[in-house]
Amino acid sequence: MSETRSDGELLRAVAADADRRAFEELYRRYAPWLTARMRSRCADAAVVDDVVQETFLAVWRGSARYREEGDVAGWLWRIGSRRLIDVLRGEGARGRLRQALARLRHRDEVSAEERVLAGVEHGDLAGALVRLSPELRAVLQATVVDGLTTREAAVLLGIPPGTVKTRAMRARRQLREALA
Repeated sequence: MSETRSDGELLRAVAADADRRAFEELYRRYAPWLTARMRSRCADAAVVDDVVQETFLAVWRGSARYREEGDVAGWLWRIGSRRLIDVLRGEGARGRLRQALARLRHRDEVSAEERVLAGVEHGDLAGALVRLSPELRAVLQATVVDGLTTREAAVLLGIPPGTVKTRAMRARRQLREALA
């Protein structure tokens, strides 16, 4: 019976030797956990499964490199969460806006929520968002649109949690002023 290898040993074997058994062991250890965690962020099981596969594919191909800082679970979560956000950005917010606008065109009565969604894409809010600095927009994207916590947004954006809070506060203040 073989010894159980540490996460670091598995990753080194995958990176150095393309060790398929090490990769499979790493996958068995972390794929269920990563899938469960992703499903708490995205209800679409197919999207989550794709993101988990893409995360491990990045590990296998070596495009994601573990620097032996922090734990492997956190490292995999950062890779996966970035990939999930990329997917959600691509089809999520824009797709929901398009669907809401399509529903607007097919109904006589317009709800307040639909008016706000239409304003995000075409109204004063859209203009105010465009005028925000990229750093402030990125924080709003991560915390409001993608629904990440301050800590998760900090990991995603590579900035301290306090900076996320400060930028979110500045962004809200600038939006209030622009929309007043």
